[in-house]
Amino acid sequence: MNTTEEKKNEILSAYQFRHACKNFKTDLQIADHDFQFILETARLSPSSFGFEPWKFVVVQEKELRDKLKPIAAGAQRQIPTSSHLVFILAKRASELTFDSAYITHMMSNIQQMPDGVATFVSNMYKLFTEVELENNAQLMHEWACKQSYITMANMMTAAAQIGIDSCPIEGIDREKVASLFHDEGIIDKNEFGVACLVAFGYREEEPKRPKMRQSLEEIVVWA
Repeated sequence: MNTTEEKKNEILSAYQFRHACKNFKTDLQIADHDFQFILETARLSPSSFGFEPWKFVVVQEKELRDKLKPIAAGAQRQIPTSSHLVFILAKRASELTFDSAYITHMMSNIQQMPDGVATFVSNMYKLFTEVELENNAQLMHEWACKQSYITMANMMTAAAQIGIDSCPIEGIDREKVASLFHDEGIIDKNEFGVACLVAFGYREEEPKRPKMRQSLEEIVVWA
């Protein structure tokens, strides 16, 4: 069994291994069981109030990838070469109101809260949306998008720990991608918006230089 120090070294090695991969090997695909593991780390990710305001669209069909290229400027190399291309979606504001069917479903059916607990949490959440998010549709959707980044980070770290490369991508036209998915019958764009994109696969070449980061002393303040 690994000691705590060995586990820490393994995790840090994965962070050293991970980099924003631009070109992937087109002849090497991620095994199904490995990618299911990566998706499971997304599923188990934390979210505010435990409401999981996300959905994942894994785009594997070449025809759909070709349609995405003109509206995903930041993914021109990753779209044709990655083994797996994952768009992370976030709930729209209409799905996130305290009395929405989705929030009620999450509390009653997924979290299985007793009625008294559900009422208490609902009141707390209602206050949060009123005070912190001002019941503003854009702020509520952005709040959901922020949480989706937790899933992306967890997936990339998990992938790195089993030797799989990744690249987070923001250079996409979110509304056009949502409209394309809507037109293709994949999602309802009134229910979900696009938060971000992450590509997975195996690197075509090694990074040209070692990972460069600020020191802990430059970024951490102890108070």
